[in-house]
Amino acid sequence: MLTAHELVTEHTIYSCVVGSRAYGLAGPDSDTDRRGVYLAPTHLFWGLDKPPTHVDGPDEEQFSWELERFSQLALQANPTVLECLWSPLSSPPTAVGRELLSLRDAFLSTGVAQSYGGYAQDQFKRLEAARRKTDQTKWKQAMHMVRLLMAGAHVLGTGQILVDMSEHRDRLLAIKRGEWSWEEVRALAAQLEARLAQAMATTLLPAEPDRAAINDFLVRTRRDHL
Repeated sequence: MLTAHELVTEHTIYSCVVGSRAYGLAGPDSDTDRRGVYLAPTHLFWGLDKPPTHVDGPDEEQFSWELERFSQLALQANPTVLECLWSPLSSPPTAVGRELLSLRDAFLSTGVAQSYGGYAQDQFKRLEAARRKTDQTKWKQAMHMVRLLMAGAHVLGTGQILVDMSEHRDRLLAIKRGEWSWEEVRALAAQLEARLAQAMATTLLPAEPDRAAINDFLVRTRRDHL
């Protein structure tokens, strides 16, 4: 049985950098957050002990998903997972990794409105609760709330996941530094929520992702890697 780290080092099909460096929001002290997808050999699923669905490491700030788990999360419009497929900072993929990237549009649906908007709303509630309790604002969290709302409207309008936020860097980093008042951030968030709702009303994205295409890809890949 391969170790968890060996699954990553020997069977990764796609890897990329996410977080502040991919967003174009990094500073000199920013971490390099690495994410990857590995393909566990098919025979490992036949016994009682299944291969792990995800692995931390072996490097610092490195996290990987097994292909099936990654696909499940992407089909659920998980923003963190979808961003991996559009990261501007990626390593050369394997042949299976290239096919995964070629299918990235199949993961998209109007569910991104709920996932991006829901994540942002959750951030907002946490910020409001923290302010009521401590009278302090977690400005980095506020920045990411705004970023999620921007990205949600973008994917609904264009069918592409917005990762590189360089165009909005100055405004987002000003929020992170606390140079905006909470009232200004709330007003911007309200504008972006309205933009998200408008984009949802006119989006060309399908109501459901193409599960059949992803399932076919997974089955073929498992069969080919017996």
